[in-house]
Amino acid sequence: MKTFGIIGVAGYIAKKHLQAIKDTQNSLVCALDKNDSVGILDSYFPEADFFIEFERFDRHINKLKRKQQGLDFISICSPNYLHDSHIRFALHNGANAICEKPLVLNPWNIDSLSDIEAESGKKVYNILQLRLHPSILKLKAKVQNELQNNPNKVYDITLTYLTSRGKWYFVSWKGDESKSGGIATNIGVHFFDMLCFIFGTPKKSSVHTSKPDCIGGYLELKHARVRWFLSINPAHIPPNITDKKTYRSIIIDNEEIEFSDGFTDLHTKSYQDILDGKGFGLEDARMCIQIIHDIRNTQPIGLVGDYHPLCQKVLA
Repeated sequence: MKTFGIIGVAGYIAKKHLQAIKDTQNSLVCALDKNDSVGILDSYFPEADFFIEFERFDRHINKLKRKQQGLDFISICSPNYLHDSHIRFALHNGANAICEKPLVLNPWNIDSLSDIEAESGKKVYNILQLRLHPSILKLKAKVQNELQNNPNKVYDITLTYLTSRGKWYFVSWKGDESKSGGIATNIGVHFFDMLCFIFGTPKKSSVHTSKPDCIGGYLELKHARVRWFLSINPAHIPPNITDKKTYRSIIIDNEEIEFSDGFTDLHTKSYQDILDGKGFGLEDARMCIQIIHDIRNTQPIGLVGDYHPLCQKVLA
């Protein structure tokens, strides 16, 4: 049984990490969050020590370490801009880090974490659960097979991800680009990683529109030309869709790929892979971190070139 700590236990995504720790039959020793609405711990690890102040959490972990009871892993579910600092904290305290997406906000953060990883002898893992999705693995196998027969093939892709968010979003840290990285980072990073995972390294990127509630652009990979659009505005969901909360669509060479289901246990699969000596590390995350960094620092060009149809709706 491995011992875990968790930072950000009151957050939305923390439940999936708690479930994964429990499902893999390990133990949560301690948890940290500045908010104290953490009754969810009663359903998973009621005996875990809980802290609302980082300094006391730090002292507790240091005491455990001095008693030769240091943590094996620290799971990080804190706001995006704090990931880099909290990963460093885990490594400096002799624990491996399991971090939610995005791993960090800037590619150079990966370089410094790599140095600390080498110094500490511990590992940094990123949750890139779409790489474990059955439909995505099936698609990757299909693409790899086709590329064996036609190594120069380039696919035409339209990616649409619309997930409704209320007014709270813009009041929270997620609505602050300096803290979340913006829409492309906060809701898009997994999809950009998934595209690189299947279709290869990035070659070219442009942004057509960028607003607080949506963003759209063009991404060229080694084997794909991708028109993409991401939004948290429910008005962008097609009128014929009954579920007005979430709409996912990937169209590849005019064929739609279905992957609406199969998300329920992907964090548990991610944890099991890590515990089995696999998992996705710093270098696995590098390409998607570079993509979101470039998108965030690119000036939108408007309706020029190959743009997603929803860009026209937004800019009309």
